[in-house]
Amino acid sequence: MELKYELRNGWKVIDEMDNMKNVMQYSDEYMDFLNEGKTERRCVKEIESLAIKKGFKPLEELSEVKPGDKIYCINRNKNIALFIIGKNNIEKGLRIIGSHIDSPRLDLKPNPLYEDDSMGYFKTHYYGGIKKYQWVTIPLALYGVIVLKDGRSVEISIGDEENDPVFCVTDLLPHLAAKQKQKTLADGIEGEDLNVLIGSIPDEKEEKEKVKANILKLLNSKYNLVEEDFISAEIEVVPAGKARNVGFDSSMILSYGHDDRVCSFAAVKAILDTENPEYTVSAFCADKEETGSNGNTGMHSRFYENTVAELINLQTDYSDLKLRRAFSNSKVLSADVNAGYDPNYSSVYEKNNSCHVGCGVCISKYTGARGKSGTSDANAEFVGEIRSIFNEANVVWQSGELGKVDEGGGGTIAYILANYDAQVLDCGVGVLSMHAPYEIISKADIFEMYRGYKAFFNK
Repeated sequence: MELKYELRNGWKVIDEMDNMKNVMQYSDEYMDFLNEGKTERRCVKEIESLAIKKGFKPLEELSEVKPGDKIYCINRNKNIALFIIGKNNIEKGLRIIGSHIDSPRLDLKPNPLYEDDSMGYFKTHYYGGIKKYQWVTIPLALYGVIVLKDGRSVEISIGDEENDPVFCVTDLLPHLAAKQKQKTLADGIEGEDLNVLIGSIPDEKEEKEKVKANILKLLNSKYNLVEEDFISAEIEVVPAGKARNVGFDSSMILSYGHDDRVCSFAAVKAILDTENPEYTVSAFCADKEETGSNGNTGMHSRFYENTVAELINLQTDYSDLKLRRAFSNSKVLSADVNAGYDPNYSSVYEKNNSCHVGCGVCISKYTGARGKSGTSDANAEFVGEIRSIFNEANVVWQSGELGKVDEGGGGTIAYILANYDAQVLDCGVGVLSMHAPYEIISKADIFEMYRGYKAFFNK
């Protein structure tokens, strides 16, 4: 019997299990998902497409549910919940993997378009926790939806196709940046400086704001858009470019949006590969986690609770008590990323309790900041249960915290589901450069995460 706890190298185990081909195939599928899912709306569309191919049906089409039924439900095009009805009644509890599909970005302000010195710009409002200086001078793409004054919706997608233009936030040249260099990293680029450069050709027929007028004409000809339509628009500014392999060995992936689409994709793949579970299983992809999980598409919304209530009603005589019992009896993995240990910045990590890249999926008994603020703190019994499930399936796993105690911290949706009296444990993968425009993950870790999630569903 091994007395010491030691990390396992994921690649060694993958090689021993002759799983390398499967790892690379899974990673390719994930990269395709990232390339198509640059926003939460596009992620929902991709997940819906994958679910339909596996026989999932929309909830609104059902008049009853029975064991083995595969169901999905979409909330305002920004959330999606997948279910497979188990052999036990839903009242006995669900096995839930909850994640989020929003990522840090720049959003256009409601009145974004302006001209200055014969150049056209969009004003932005950053979304989530970003380092603002990282968003200057990189190629940017625009994605989103505009609701026109006649009520029609128009989708925007510019910057990722080969012949598309890209956009950019400019920076100050070093020759004139003496004062800027004296500022802290947090203050070097202000939020109001994140203005996206979008054009410079004037419309000479106009007397003033000629560049702005030309841009409006271009947008009107392509999208039938007028300036007031920006007020009823959701346009996101995200890094342009596709997911790329990293390293001579292609062992890692560089991309925008790993946090938290890497966990969402694994949860979706795991449920798509599950058949006839004992308990009802569910993969839920939420929105608004990066800004506090509020609003009618965030985890604080009643959408997920209402959906489970609908399923109970289709399965048996509904009662509020049955709904309460369902959540109280549920077991949940809060699928979110952790801070991968980075030797370049080792001073902010406590190495023995860090998540190490390449050492498998990471469980975190608690998250939060400093004195565990904002965490649910899973009980020892549930942590032990997940350990057993992973060990039985030979999943490569580790335990990790988000840096040293007093260095900061972060939270997930775990506490929200725990408030329903469910048992909840945070479980994801380590990420390098988290919340940067381009983040890095290990292919070994994401494959072991998928295997762990699948084992959880099928136990």
